[in-house]
Amino acid sequence: MSVGVIILIVLGIIALFVIYIYNSLVRAKVRTDEAWSDISVQLKRRYDLIPNLVNTVKGYAKHEKSVFEDVTEARANALNASTVPEAAKADNQFQTALKSLFAVAEAYPDLKANQSFQELQAELVDTEDKIQAARRFYNGAARDLNVKIQTFPTNIFAGVLGFKLRDFFEVDADEAAAVADPVKVDFSGK
Repeated sequence: MSVGVIILIVLGIIALFVIYIYNSLVRAKVRTDEAWSDISVQLKRRYDLIPNLVNTVKGYAKHEKSVFEDVTEARANALNASTVPEAAKADNQFQTALKSLFAVAEAYPDLKANQSFQELQAELVDTEDKIQAARRFYNGAARDLNVKIQTFPTNIFAGVLGFKLRDFFEVDADEAAAVADPVKVDFSGK
């Protein structure tokens, strides 16, 4: 074999290796983008359910104006979030406001028995389950992409080809306590 043929074979192997690495990075990036899209769809579904739920509860709890304002504000913030950290923060704020809404609903036995409220609450629970699954899928896809970007030899090509690390969808330390604590509602007037 001549030196020229050996060089062509080595260059061909290197080219195939680079193509393989690039394609694996693109697959991981697309999987992560798809996972983020799944989260967005489920969050949108949740935010579309909330006005109906709020209106149902409003009929029973007219004096709980601040709860409804908090839910409305949290929904608006969540819909306007554009990055993963912003979305996570807005979602945490939204979960806290939603807890308050359900705490108010618990104080009204007639509301809890209302079929519309029960259906909306069941839809919301189903949506919350789907959001949790979508978050896990996204975080797994982001983890896989981040590992590819940071490990040798793909890290060499990832930087050159413009692949960036992805943020995880998580509760930040400042808001972890607020999300974990149950909402306390006291109608005793004390």
